[in-house]
Amino acid sequence: MNVQEPPATAPRQHLTFTLAEQTYGIDILNVQEIKGWAALTAIPNTPPFLKGVMNLRGTIIPVIDLRVKFGLPAIAPTRYAVIIVATVGTRTTGLLVDGVSDVLDFRATEMQPPPDLGGYVDVRFIRGVACVEDQVITLLDISCLVGDDLAAMDRPPAQIARAV
Repeated sequence: MNVQEPPATAPRQHLTFTLAEQTYGIDILNVQEIKGWAALTAIPNTPPFLKGVMNLRGTIIPVIDLRVKFGLPAIAPTRYAVIIVATVGTRTTGLLVDGVSDVLDFRATEMQPPPDLGGYVDVRFIRGVACVEDQVITLLDISCLVGDDLAAMDRPPAQIARAV
């Protein structure tokens, strides 16, 4: 069965989550499931944002700490912390976030392009921003956000060292 993309005018659902009291959203089509916080297995010599790996029903998947990925201070996960299990291309990864908020619908016409921050911030991974009441929600392109990191995990260590 082929899954067809909805028309551009149709609303797209986004799972919203929090990091450091800010709200972000990712396309629900990338979300496989939401897991409560559980201890991870740390892997030595990995980038700081790679929190560790977890066993997801027999499959070992990497877990990326989005706080660290965004340059925010790492904190010990609270009881509200969750791991969003997301599919990026053919890879499955976990995204550690402070908490999950809601599933919201946004039409393309309700999204604004990322603000021009003068080159200080890499906005390639920001699909757009949307306002809900008085709250600004940053909508992320998960493929751009973690796609390169996941692709690097597929390369032999010698190639990764040369790329850095």
